[in-house]
Amino acid sequence: MHVQDGKPVFIKFNLQNPVFQPLVNYEKGYFPLLVMDIQHFTELNEILQMLPPPPGSFIDREELIQHVGDFALSQGYVVTIKQSKKDKVVVLGCDRGGVYRNRCKLVDESSADHARKRKTGSRLTNCPFEVVGKKEDGLWVLTIKNGKHNHEPIRDISEHPSSRRFTEREVLLIKDMTEAGLKPRQILKRLRQNNPELLSTPKHVYNVKAKLRQGNLTVRNFKSLRVKSSVENSHISTANEPSWRLRNPPRVPNLIGGRFVDSQSFASIDVTDPATQKVVSQVPLTTNEEFRAAIFAAKRAFPSWRDTPVTTRQRIMFKLQELIRRDIDKIAANITTEHGKTLKDAYTDVHRGLEVVEHACGMATLQMGEFVSNVSNGIDTYSIREPLGVCAGICPFNFPAMIPLWMFPIAVTCGNTFILKPSEKDPGATMMLTELAMEAGMPNGVLNIVHGTFDIINAICDDDDIKAISFVGSNTDGMYIYARASAKGKRVQSNIGAKNHAIVMPDASMDATLNAVVSAGFGAAGQRCMALSTVIFVGGSKSWEDKLVERAKALKVNAGIEPDADLGPVISKQVKERICRLIQAGVESGARLLLDGRNIEVPGYEHGNFIGPTILSDMTTNMLCYKEEIFGPVLLCMQADNLQEAISIVNKNKYGIGASIFTTSGVAARKFQTEIEAGEVGINVPVPDPLPFFSFTGSKASFAGDLNLFEKGWSLFLYPNQNSDATMERFAK
Repeated sequence: MHVQDGKPVFIKFNLQNPVFQPLVNYEKGYFPLLVMDIQHFTELNEILQMLPPPPGSFIDREELIQHVGDFALSQGYVVTIKQSKKDKVVVLGCDRGGVYRNRCKLVDESSADHARKRKTGSRLTNCPFEVVGKKEDGLWVLTIKNGKHNHEPIRDISEHPSSRRFTEREVLLIKDMTEAGLKPRQILKRLRQNNPELLSTPKHVYNVKAKLRQGNLTVRNFKSLRVKSSVENSHISTANEPSWRLRNPPRVPNLIGGRFVDSQSFASIDVTDPATQKVVSQVPLTTNEEFRAAIFAAKRAFPSWRDTPVTTRQRIMFKLQELIRRDIDKIAANITTEHGKTLKDAYTDVHRGLEVVEHACGMATLQMGEFVSNVSNGIDTYSIREPLGVCAGICPFNFPAMIPLWMFPIAVTCGNTFILKPSEKDPGATMMLTELAMEAGMPNGVLNIVHGTFDIINAICDDDDIKAISFVGSNTDGMYIYARASAKGKRVQSNIGAKNHAIVMPDASMDATLNAVVSAGFGAAGQRCMALSTVIFVGGSKSWEDKLVERAKALKVNAGIEPDADLGPVISKQVKERICRLIQAGVESGARLLLDGRNIEVPGYEHGNFIGPTILSDMTTNMLCYKEEIFGPVLLCMQADNLQEAISIVNKNKYGIGASIFTTSGVAARKFQTEIEAGEVGINVPVPDPLPFFSFTGSKASFAGDLNLFEKGWSLFLYPNQNSDATMERFAK
């Protein structure tokens, strides 16, 4: 656009057929490179250029080979592996030659060898094309050793034998159908139903069957570099179960650059069912090289993802929420198996996360900046919100679906790329959500998953490419992460310890209050940051205690999968032991044990980590179990003479996520709302948890950082870019 005679003139460019254009294939991991548009020149000259693939760095050997193979096919040649040392180097060459030479051996006609019958015939000489991939600092670097060919390009890929090779999945199907008694022609007919472009013949099926009889099923023998058909791709995406799920027990993979890859680490952590102690899966400790590869993938994907229209990013979120609803039964069942919470609580876990995904679908309006015209003579000022780059999230065990969904949907829809570390205690739900995100169309490298404990957390805190970290978890871990990461100049959002109080006034409705207190205190076995752990009865607790104990005893403690369960087990034996120690410390400090759930037994689940509802009364603020976050089904009862004393007790506690009051007095409610020091305040509401369009505002020792979760806290993943432009003209006039 330019200005002519005081009027704007808009010039439209046709960007569909430029001579030069960026060749970007983010699904395959290509770098944005300025190269010739081969299709454009082919249309003009009808000659394929047979250019060498653009060099670059890749996450692993397979991605490098795929990059070279796909590019080669677009140029009219096919590559093959000439030499390979799996963890060091791979040499790729051209799989087609064009210069024939005589196979006859030149001999002296006077010699005795002349009498021997000479062989006749010819063979193709090797094409000089050669590229080399080497592993350097955890990444595979591609270099071009010789980019020239000595033959004409292949105009039709079906001319090349590689088009007749079977994929790995087709080989497995051949094996299954052979065992079922099908003949080669019958096998081929069924394979072509899924892949009409298959050019193999019954002879090729016989060859595969021969190799199967030898027990040879390696990918190298059968994998083809040919481009898969769209039919084949769509069938695989819906029918293939991930290989890591087929192990017993499954070993959870990393997600790096859009690919689920097994970790090379020999160390792993068992994920156990807390109701049975059965090993459900194994979580590897991601190696430093794998972590660097994940960072590289996220950093590489950022430029294109940042420039992707926000409406496109929103559509992926729309699709993601649809897929989560489709698979919610599987996700909830996995949460119950790995975490132990009841199925009802597991569904709530997923639904609360879904609310954030749904709200991310409106990111276009939420990310809008500001504009003021003519702030000074001829000058307009505007601000825009731009993504930071690579961000990271570190998740706790207590909400395996909700908290990951608090983090990555908002971050990526803002235009960032993301590194997510799920809890090593229950990573299954996160992995399911990740698979759904990829199915929804998340580009490769935008979302990456790593696993581990202290080492991987330190790596996230220290890495210079990570710009912001969101954490939810314990007080000790949260303060450590905040201190270490902020010292590196990162934005940090650390949501940590809690000690939520409820004040019960004498005029409170007894039935409604008891139902709310019991549900909030013992739901999810008390393993949630918004659990109600302390109740302060104004005017005394004697009149409430018997009915409170009666309601708590009525709760059914059982494995989460059982339909009658109100409470499931806690996450691990170590957590159970800690809770029991804190209960005993309270008793030894003078608290009255109204209800003891430490020795509960659940028939059929004798090895489970069960603790029944426990109630301690006559608590004081100097007791250890009051000072510490118990994170279990334990309710502490205190007394206060009046509302002011009760508010003072709450405000003196170091934590400050939530606080509630139960009363029918508007005056008491207003006083409580005004004077209480907590991030989230409930009036006759036991768990004042906000919806995503309000901030999750912890305070005091419950939060470290200056940008909360949700709403305004989304600026954790954005930075404002302010501009003053003296040249902007108001062309609409």
